[in-house]
Amino acid sequence: MTLARDEERSTFRACFAVAEFRVLFGSQLLLVLGDTVKMLAFSVLVFTRTGSPGLAALAYMIGFLPQVAGGMLLLSLADRWRPRALMVAGDLLRVATCLVLGFGDLPIGVMLALVFAAGVPTPLFSAARTAVLPDVLAGDAYVLGRALFTTTSAGAQVAGLAVGGGLLAVTGPHRALLITAALSLGSAALTRFGLRDRPARSTPSGLAHRAGAVRTTLRVNRALLADRAVRGLLLAGWLPPMLSVGAEAVYVPYLTGEGSAWGAGVVLAAAAAGMGVGEFAVGRFAPPAARERLTLPLALLLGVPLLGFAVRPGAAGAAVLAALAAAGLAYNLGLQRRFLDAVPEAARGQAFGLQTSGLMTAQALGAAAAGALAELVPAHLAIALSGCGVIAVVLALRGDLRGDLRGAPSSRVSPPYGPGGAGEGARPSPAEPAA
Repeated sequence: MTLARDEERSTFRACFAVAEFRVLFGSQLLLVLGDTVKMLAFSVLVFTRTGSPGLAALAYMIGFLPQVAGGMLLLSLADRWRPRALMVAGDLLRVATCLVLGFGDLPIGVMLALVFAAGVPTPLFSAARTAVLPDVLAGDAYVLGRALFTTTSAGAQVAGLAVGGGLLAVTGPHRALLITAALSLGSAALTRFGLRDRPARSTPSGLAHRAGAVRTTLRVNRALLADRAVRGLLLAGWLPPMLSVGAEAVYVPYLTGEGSAWGAGVVLAAAAAGMGVGEFAVGRFAPPAARERLTLPLALLLGVPLLGFAVRPGAAGAAVLAALAAAGLAYNLGLQRRFLDAVPEAARGQAFGLQTSGLMTAQALGAAAAGALAELVPAHLAIALSGCGVIAVVLALRGDLRGDLRGAPSSRVSPPYGPGGAGEGARPSPAEPAA
């Protein structure tokens, strides 16, 4: 069952009425829970064996570091391989990784290298999952489905940290990793037997096939970024969160410096709650046209509350400001349909993967930049200046946030997604009617 594609307002209940969405939702929940527990357990395992806080921190983040490379070099495979097979392969790779870490007694360097290598193809698996969602939910239901994924992922991360802490206390890191393997295996089974086996969106032949995944990925990434509409939507989705997440990275040193280290966790939890409430409220109560009109004001909301940090609020005030700012992330709901319509179907998986990997890279750069700024000015001013940066970026991108290019397809460039043009196996862009 797939909902009809139209502009009528959908509901969360209508999304869950679609059997395949329930499968995607359940497997995503298991995936996020498992990954969160895995990162925590692996970090504790490394610290237990080495006593090094630096190596423990590296173990916690090392799975994310190689995803930038995977996003830049391998994403074309998300459209050239069958999506269900890719998703199952990703789950099974997590199972194998956790089993080796849980049962093996490997040197720390080998374990870190294993987790690093396993992280390289992660954007490929995520892109396949995201690109299937428009096949399952159409029209406004697709936007609400994305909102449910975002909200649930945030909640699952918080729950995963809480559950992971309990598991570590009861079972220790090795057995916690084995439980993570079981969660990933459950996700693989749910995906394999609950999703329809769809064909690949693009089946290049000849020159495109011989070019290989890396060259094809680089070529299509360049073509996507050369398209004015696609590039504008990507930048609108990357740059405001880059600066707002950068501000979040300074919450801990700010509150610690204020003598309220315990408040850092409260403020970060408030930010997560604000994001979830914002996504739910806008998705549930705003009709599709209103969501798109709210895109610009909600994006501004990412930055305006951060200006309040200039007066050095306490933990309670900082929590309110952080929650309000994070609620502005709901602006992305107004971009989702436009982005889906702007990218060619044959490159949908790679486009979503580029969107996700670019956002992760931007957030990492934003955190690094905010941290560097906090070395030069007091932490509360670094947060407030990050808010100023968000406002400036949003105003600079206001045309893309409002969708000013809509209705002017002649201004768009049709990029060469296939070999020498549209190519065999490539499908027409939604902006271009089929001949």
